[in-house]
Amino acid sequence: MLTEDNTMKEQPVEPAAVISPFEEKVESWRQRLSLFLGPLLGLVFLLMPMPGLSRQAHVLAAIIAWVVVWWIGEPIPIPVSSLLGAVLCILFGVADARTVMAPFADPTIFLFLGSFVMARAMNVHGLDRRFAFSIMSMSWIGDRAWRILFAYGAISAFISMWISNTAATAMMFPIGLGIIAAMAGLLEKKTGRKADPARMRFATAMMLMAAYASSAGGIGTPVGTPPNLIGLAMIEKFAKVKIPFFQWMLFAVPMLLAMYVVLFLMLYAMHKPEMPVIAGSREYVRQELAKLGPWSRGQKNALAAFLLTVALWVIPGFLAVFWGTASPLAKWYGSHLPEAAAALIGATFLFLLPVNWQKKEFTISWRQAVNIDWGTLLLFGGGLSLGNLMFSTRLADHIGQGLLRFSGAESLWGITFAAVFIAIIASETTSNTAAANMVVPVIISLSLAAGINPVPPALGAILGCSWGFMLPVSTPPNAIVYGSGLVPIVKMIRAGFLFDLAGGLLIWLGLRLLLPLVGLA
Repeated sequence: MLTEDNTMKEQPVEPAAVISPFEEKVESWRQRLSLFLGPLLGLVFLLMPMPGLSRQAHVLAAIIAWVVVWWIGEPIPIPVSSLLGAVLCILFGVADARTVMAPFADPTIFLFLGSFVMARAMNVHGLDRRFAFSIMSMSWIGDRAWRILFAYGAISAFISMWISNTAATAMMFPIGLGIIAAMAGLLEKKTGRKADPARMRFATAMMLMAAYASSAGGIGTPVGTPPNLIGLAMIEKFAKVKIPFFQWMLFAVPMLLAMYVVLFLMLYAMHKPEMPVIAGSREYVRQELAKLGPWSRGQKNALAAFLLTVALWVIPGFLAVFWGTASPLAKWYGSHLPEAAAALIGATFLFLLPVNWQKKEFTISWRQAVNIDWGTLLLFGGGLSLGNLMFSTRLADHIGQGLLRFSGAESLWGITFAAVFIAIIASETTSNTAAANMVVPVIISLSLAAGINPVPPALGAILGCSWGFMLPVSTPPNAIVYGSGLVPIVKMIRAGFLFDLAGGLLIWLGLRLLLPLVGLA
């Protein structure tokens, strides 16, 4: 971040995931096996008779089988697997290059891009850490263990509504370690024996809270996590329904609040703090906040650009409330200032707002801006391309009808229930972004085949893709906190299974209660 003399100071390095030798061997074998299993399964699908499918759909099924295995096994980076899928579709004549590559320039790609650049600017200037420490130092939190845990998770969830779940966890991770160290020191003074943080229940609760709250918080806004934008783009394209930013928050934020209360109660009950009061925790937080110094020009600029973008995102919702979606003003705004354009406006302002005019230093430089997650952009483009082809070749119809016959589900909410838990299972085995690319188009097609409104099942699948809490490999936030050594694998599996189950039920119930109220069911 920029210090008072406008020199650049490096932000804390994102903690790396640490796994045991046994887990490392399992990962190695998983990658080696999938390297050969992917093309082998693709060949089996290619040679297998598939009556009722066109040649393009048959070839596409083989390519998707290959890519899905590589998404799960990760013998090569997941974004590269997505690019391979697109190349194979061109090479084997599923569609021409223009058709296959067009989704890589979808407007949602640029919504991602603008959001990532703004999150990068917030990190560069320490705005995210200033916000977290400012909340944690508030007097009402005090030294009470339950209040610290509650506020710590609430901050993680709120921040992850606007930046990536991984970045939110990485930011909150050292804050949690500092508070755990304060409790360990207090225990040593009280008992006269050395306190091992790895054996502290409160340490496990804090680490799991950082990961789980960050992953759950991503559902609160369309930009909170990639599956949201992926699913929204597919709903708009295949179901012909556009869900604006504000309308998403109308049902997602109440669901997030309910889920967070359940998460807090669950973690607190399962990992009761060793002592109710953690003396010294407030002092630690306030010392860290003081180290940040006064607000820098870069922090103020990053906040201004962020608030401008959020305002542009939510204005359509207010226009719809007061004048209706069919009003000329709402239509004009939607066509001239869509969400992708709003994100790029905010990102562009970062390059225009000066930090030091004499030195020609601006809020963010291109060198800093390029350090965003380009892999997610490629993964999204590849997944949307395969989704488009599944519909144009009618492969999605074929899969959806087969699943409909197999499951026997016929009602809107029965299919929605199945969609939620299919997505949760998929997200336990691969990244949530890859899970969304796999599950959402199939769920939409299944819903259309059943003759029901595809929006609730698709939203169930989208939200379910953010629920993967059982294993260190399920999500990067899980891997980060597992690497601390403070979360035994058995405790992660136990807590993750319960939150998967509770979260899935809450998603289904929340959609059933809230979607009719916001006009989506």
